[in-house]
Amino acid sequence: MHPWIKFRRLMRSRNIRYALLYPKKRFLAYLKLAKSFSFTVNKHKPWIEMTYHGIVTENDDEVLLDPPLIALDKDAPLQYAGKEGEICGFKIHGQDVPFEAVLLDKSTGEGVIRAKEKLDCELQKEHTFTIQAYDCGEGPNGTNLKKSHKATVHIQVNDVNEYSPVFKEASYKGTVVEGKKYNNIVKVDAVDADCSFQYSQICSYEIVTPNVPFAINKDGYIQNTEKLNHSKENMYKLMVTAYDCGKKRASEDVLVKINVNPVCKPGWQGWSKRLEYEPGTGSLLLFPSMHLETCGEPVSYIEANIQLENKNIGKGCDRDTYSEKSRHVLCGTGTGTVELLPAPSISANWTLGLSTDSDHDSDQVFEFNGTQAIKIPEGVVSTSLIEPFTISLWMRHTLGSKEKETILCNSDKTEMNRHHYSLYVHNCHLVFLLRQDPTETESPKPAEYHWKLDQVCDNEWHHYVLNIDVPSVELYVDGVTYDPFLVTEDYPLHTSNIETQLTVAACWQDNSGHDTENETFCPDCVCISLSPSPAGGISRMSDYFKGYLAGLMIRAGKLEEKRVIDCLYTCKEGLDLQLPKEIGVFLAQAQFNPSQSSLTLKSDGTVNLNGAMQHISYLNSRQFPTPGIRQLRISTTVKCISEDSCVFVPDAEMYLMVLQPEEPKISLSGIDHFARSAAEFESDEGVTLFPELRIVSTITREVDVEVEAEGTDDPTVQESMLSEEIMHNLDRCEVTVIDEELDSEHESLEVDMGLVHQYNLQISSSTLGMVITGVNTMASYEQVLHLIRYKNWHTEALFERKFKLVCSELSARYVSNHFKVEVSVIHTANPAEHANAMVQPQFISPVQHASMDLPGHNLVNAHQASVVPSAATIVIVVCVSFLVFMIIVGVFRIRSAHQNAMRDQENCKENEMDWDDSALTITVNPMETYEDQHSSEEDEEQGDEAEDCEEEDEITSVESGSSEDEEGGEQEDQQGANRQQQLEWDDSTLTY
Repeated sequence: MHPWIKFRRLMRSRNIRYALLYPKKRFLAYLKLAKSFSFTVNKHKPWIEMTYHGIVTENDDEVLLDPPLIALDKDAPLQYAGKEGEICGFKIHGQDVPFEAVLLDKSTGEGVIRAKEKLDCELQKEHTFTIQAYDCGEGPNGTNLKKSHKATVHIQVNDVNEYSPVFKEASYKGTVVEGKKYNNIVKVDAVDADCSFQYSQICSYEIVTPNVPFAINKDGYIQNTEKLNHSKENMYKLMVTAYDCGKKRASEDVLVKINVNPVCKPGWQGWSKRLEYEPGTGSLLLFPSMHLETCGEPVSYIEANIQLENKNIGKGCDRDTYSEKSRHVLCGTGTGTVELLPAPSISANWTLGLSTDSDHDSDQVFEFNGTQAIKIPEGVVSTSLIEPFTISLWMRHTLGSKEKETILCNSDKTEMNRHHYSLYVHNCHLVFLLRQDPTETESPKPAEYHWKLDQVCDNEWHHYVLNIDVPSVELYVDGVTYDPFLVTEDYPLHTSNIETQLTVAACWQDNSGHDTENETFCPDCVCISLSPSPAGGISRMSDYFKGYLAGLMIRAGKLEEKRVIDCLYTCKEGLDLQLPKEIGVFLAQAQFNPSQSSLTLKSDGTVNLNGAMQHISYLNSRQFPTPGIRQLRISTTVKCISEDSCVFVPDAEMYLMVLQPEEPKISLSGIDHFARSAAEFESDEGVTLFPELRIVSTITREVDVEVEAEGTDDPTVQESMLSEEIMHNLDRCEVTVIDEELDSEHESLEVDMGLVHQYNLQISSSTLGMVITGVNTMASYEQVLHLIRYKNWHTEALFERKFKLVCSELSARYVSNHFKVEVSVIHTANPAEHANAMVQPQFISPVQHASMDLPGHNLVNAHQASVVPSAATIVIVVCVSFLVFMIIVGVFRIRSAHQNAMRDQENCKENEMDWDDSALTITVNPMETYEDQHSSEEDEEQGDEAEDCEEEDEITSVESGSSEDEEGGEQEDQQGANRQQQLEWDDSTLTY
């Protein structure tokens, strides 16, 4: 074997005793040989372990490794050898490794691993990377260095108890029933952010609040230590803390509220006694938190009925309070509908004496006390109705006497007292009588139709519609059809020429040949019954009605369609239900009544029923709802699985308050005072009364406005009133004449009827004025009012006419201001016919004077017209002439003063203004006052002319204008005196 090989094996074995076995000389030879040949070559790689496991604490940087980090190299020489075989360092491989390897000793290859930055166990509990050792290479430059294999290093970061426990919730709530003990009322739960099992676990909880009847276990469950009493304490507040297994306490204690309820009673819970609805906000959820408590009783079927009781609002619910005729038009009824109980007006005055029900907000409801009735004037309804026809009305009637009570009756005026047709109530039966006209065949025909209805006597409002097409008569009550239970026949009437009388709330009876001492007296078409006389006098009215009526209409020639009937009855308020799909699938049934004031829900469990109840809402689609209280009632029926016992759920009652809507202010504005020539009044077109009329409606709201206070940066909130313009409909505008009524022989109010019909409006006129009715927009009413014209064919004695315009919405619920218009008549005359009243000055060219504007009047298109001269005409002509003269004299004096001022400015001398008034002669009779004023005025001007040169230089056009204004003021005062004293102005001697 080569000696070098033997020596290297000897060195690798590191067994010095084995080396000593060689003879001394031989060993020295080997050593010499190794020194000269072997140690100049780096032949082997460093060697390290394959795997290392380390532990480091998150607040420390040095890693404790197992096994220790030591690198070995076979090229390592003896202690006196060179650097070949030394370990020069370690290299770590991996991405973003927060560690570094540090070499402690090159000769032994010992090293350590340290953290380069602070470690966080909560972010990363373990780190894995590879490490490699390398030697120092050959020679002084370290060439041909060798690297070891890559070893895997696993380092675990040990936790430090640096975090405190934190509760998951900000507070906890629990509920118990009095008289019971619970093992689990509520569970509190805390967490710890530390990463280790020891420090991240919650080992115990503690109730901090002293002297409370509760305890808590290590899992966080709170239990009561004694039975609780609701009357003694209905709610407990506890403070609870938590500890981790390192005995570190929670940073903040948590509040626990425990409600003590009385002994469970089945019923609805989670609802409010009072609800408020603000108009214009859409739908309002009524029961967002309601649920049914069955006290643990298993149920198999639940039925809940929600009733909106709004019978005290309007006619049973909130509807538009327009007139019944307007509502028919809005619902699509065509022409031919006649309203028998209209609101009192100048064109419909037969309801003036009737009592109205003041409990209804602008709803036109008439009250009949059993002694009142009205006669319908002739011409309102045709006496012989063309079949088919319709009768519709609103009625509220209670059980009273067993006598017949007539709603509508058409009977003979005299002699026979035959009833041609009538509608009446008898013993809670509704009866319609129709005696047919004579025919060729004298055979009985259907004449009386009887319906037995609970609605007739329940003292609630109901809507009745009779579609009459003999022999068929259809009755609709609140949109539901009813068949008559009895139809009786009678012979047709005999032929006669007797006129008939249509009456409401009673039937007309003739009392010819009877004592009339105590007969019924009927002023203004309202008949009030008087007591019969002992002698047996008979009243002209019989079978009086006692109750409330509204919207009594007759439509001849056509039957009412079902959609119109539904539209007339449909409420503008009601209940609504919008269910999610997941609830709607499991809900057995949801059913509304026609007016949507009642809703019935059926379900087989409380979960779906509670979900449906929480989606019930109230909706009012009116722009201005009727304010007031609506009662809500929930009636519930429960069927349990056990037939032996079942829970009883009491009714839940609450009320909904509809707040007062913001009241609109309707404002009428335009030209309220103007003048027109007499020729325009007499023309075919007449004079437009409201040419520039504008209708505006506004509401005033309270808004919060931020105002920055002086000296502070924080703004303060103040309430401010904001006016906002809104749009809505109108249903009535009335033009009335102020002072004297219209004389139909020579004056009238007219309007374009084509445009009126285009907007579905109705016009009625009389000597008191004109009334426009119907529901339409404010813009439409503006256009119609712009076309109202006043005509007068004889204007000789007319100087002015005054009119008043008032518009309203919702049957006078909202009324506009009273807009008054005054129209003056301009009478013109030829000045040549009144030479004594006005003489043209010699220095003025003749001027043809046209009609002048009266002060304060707007004069448009005034035409010349020859009329008989009057005192007023002479006064006007004189005043105009005097005004022209004074203006010319003023201009002349200003020009003279200006010329004198220019001359004085050049010479700077005191001069007096030359005023040649030798030829000016003013003759005034008997105005001595004016002469004194004129003299004082000239004295003042002469005093001003005597001032020095500087003062004369200060004369400006502004001062000249002021002088002219003063003269103008004196002229106006003199005009008033001229009108009273017939002043004559003589300027025949005036020369220039």
